[in-house]
Amino acid sequence: MKNIAVICGGDSGEFEVSMNSADMVIKSMDLKKYKPYKILIKGLNWHVLDGKKKYPIDKNNFTCAIGTKKIKFDCVYNIIHGTPGEDGRIQGYLDMMGLPYTSPNVAISGLTMNKYLTKKICFAEKLPVAKSVLVKDTDAIVNVDEIVKKLKLPCFVKPNNGGSSVATSKVYEKKKMVAAIEEAFQHDHEVIIEEFLKGTEVTCGVFFDGEKVKTLPITEIVPHNDFFDYDAKYNGQSDEITPARLEKKIYNQVQKLTAEIYGLFNIQGLVRIDFIIHKDEPYFMEINTIPGFSSASIVPQQIRAAKMKEMDVISLLIEQAMSRKK
Repeated sequence: MKNIAVICGGDSGEFEVSMNSADMVIKSMDLKKYKPYKILIKGLNWHVLDGKKKYPIDKNNFTCAIGTKKIKFDCVYNIIHGTPGEDGRIQGYLDMMGLPYTSPNVAISGLTMNKYLTKKICFAEKLPVAKSVLVKDTDAIVNVDEIVKKLKLPCFVKPNNGGSSVATSKVYEKKKMVAAIEEAFQHDHEVIIEEFLKGTEVTCGVFFDGEKVKTLPITEIVPHNDFFDYDAKYNGQSDEITPARLEKKIYNQVQKLTAEIYGLFNIQGLVRIDFIIHKDEPYFMEINTIPGFSSASIVPQQIRAAKMKEMDVISLLIEQAMSRKK
């Protein structure tokens, strides 16, 4: 039986989401093949969680002593949303330890966490993307007038390296732009400001099934709020319709784009790619390299809609990770 480290927690506003995702991953794991260990990673505190007990991880070799037994891990199932699990930091450490992991590698994780650079690459490949402006905390002056002139109002302001819509604002008035930027700076040293495209928001899970890149059924997102914010994502304030109610031509186009982007960035593991359908054209929004896997998350819904089992997909991701390492 293989020991699987399910790492969760992290240092971002997505901490609770990650913890819930870890519980769902462990619940869905094939316990005849794998022994999962829930490992909390927060700052420099790394522990195996066993009920109310905590056992420290030895960071020198990523092992854990439980009683007289030293636990070595065969594979790491990475379900940390945000830093350090989604931005490449934990991947770099695991590479140095020689441990296989289920998520994209250090380079791709670091790149795709950066929304602005990811959009630039997609734009260079002639994929449709919304206009955007990057603001850094080192910028002496933020020219709000120029931003509004380029992007129009309303527009979105969000941390460039964030997720789960934490500190994301939809700005309707120019006078509120600075406050929105300052809020986003509380979570990142870079802020991306994006053009608002009116349309239907959809998202598509994708992974390599051993033979080909497999796209899952598309989910249509209908937020009860003004946009797909944190509450809409995790507190039930949205309707998630799988499969999405799209014309067949557009549906196929979204799945084709999803597979194309997966290949373009040479991604490994299970990811989710977001689009907005604006004037019958899908515009790329972002790549979620560690998509949520909680009971409220979208990807498990898509797996079930594809007539697949979460257990089978998780087993596939673990086996692929160990195979890559070999």
